[in-house]
Amino acid sequence: MTPPPNDNLQADLALALELADGADVISLGRFRAADLDVSTKPDRTFVTDADRAVEHAIREGVARMRPYDSFYGEESGTTGTATRQWIIDPIDGTSNFLRGVPVWGTLIALAVDGVPVLGVVSAPALGKRWWAATGSGAWLSEAGAEPRRIRVSQVSDLTDASLSFQSLAQWDEAGYLDPLIALTRRVWRDRAYGDMWSYMLLAEGLIDITGEFDVKPYDLAALIPIIEEAGGRFSSIDGREGPWHGSALATNGSLHEVTLALLNATAPPRPEA
Repeated sequence: MTPPPNDNLQADLALALELADGADVISLGRFRAADLDVSTKPDRTFVTDADRAVEHAIREGVARMRPYDSFYGEESGTTGTATRQWIIDPIDGTSNFLRGVPVWGTLIALAVDGVPVLGVVSAPALGKRWWAATGSGAWLSEAGAEPRRIRVSQVSDLTDASLSFQSLAQWDEAGYLDPLIALTRRVWRDRAYGDMWSYMLLAEGLIDITGEFDVKPYDLAALIPIIEEAGGRFSSIDGREGPWHGSALATNGSLHEVTLALLNATAPPRPEA
């Protein structure tokens, strides 16, 4: 088997969607299961047998179909050094999953030279799946309907904007609580929808700004192509591109610069990279 060219994204996307199909079968089979096995990792986050099984299945699929690519999974770490890297969060929203809350999903991304070029977010308990590849638009399928293309909102003024801030505790621990409160005073509406769902609501044009701290590349990589192909922008809270900086800010694009400026006007100094 020869390695696929970097521009063969449609074949890669087809593989990612196939991997998501298999992941959905595994995760739904364990959702709300009475015998779900739950343990705590060293970082005090939860992991379930479903997380491990989903990641194992995706890792095996990538190894079989893209043996020249590298792999980065939340539960099993990194394998290989190829510049084409599959980045996986087997169940984003594990806390929701183990409590029986249906807001969770499998995140599958492919990054080339560190830049995410395709993403799949599959949320089977919600009956929804979002995906995108660079240059091909962002798409949503739900409840068996035909896929439809999605776009971010056209809101251009903070006073009309809807914001999801994910978790007050994260903003407080990062030293950004005061800038967040200042932002909430400027927008029309603020809520904490949480996890991958707020980013997908943004890509669908249903909210306009979302951001958070204490996130890893596997929490974000799959989201970025979907947001950008839907017409939005993604960066860290301090404006750096990519999923590698420990924070995230996604907007409809029109509101990105003003949001960055407001959040960083009184923010603590950025640590050295």
